[in-house]
Amino acid sequence: MRIFACAVALILVGCGSSPVGAGAKTEAQPVPAAPVRDHTSMLPINNRTGAKVVADHILDQPKFPGGTLGDYKAGGKEFQMFIIDTADNQAAAFLLLDAKSIMQNPEYISYMGGYFGIDGKRPLYVFSRLHYLAGVAGLPKDEADPIARVLASRLR
Repeated sequence: MRIFACAVALILVGCGSSPVGAGAKTEAQPVPAAPVRDHTSMLPINNRTGAKVVADHILDQPKFPGGTLGDYKAGGKEFQMFIIDTADNQAAAFLLLDAKSIMQNPEYISYMGGYFGIDGKRPLYVFSRLHYLAGVAGLPKDEADPIARVLASRLR
């Protein structure tokens, strides 16, 4: 009799219905990107002609996330400064390596912990400080260096 009861119990358990929703396909909702913080207040004011927050791909680089971009004009030259806020110092360091990978002939700048090179057709001076990746685009190294130092001093 016990064997019969165990057999009936196994049959009933095996004939149970599937869990609710097991047959229904659910699509994973895309995780919305974290909002880009506005760091316009950290960009130098001198010679600035405009500033904006770029939601994604700052400087039109697919490897870069969004950030704050400032437009400048001084001495007849136009250039840009940018600040990308990352989650932590390590993320900024990895993003710096991504920046290096898009440059032609990147030159390491030891005193800034960054790189200078050509991004497509324009010069790019980029560095990481704290949890930020920042830089100057559109100026040769000797002109971008003092401007990048001022920008680095404003990152907090």
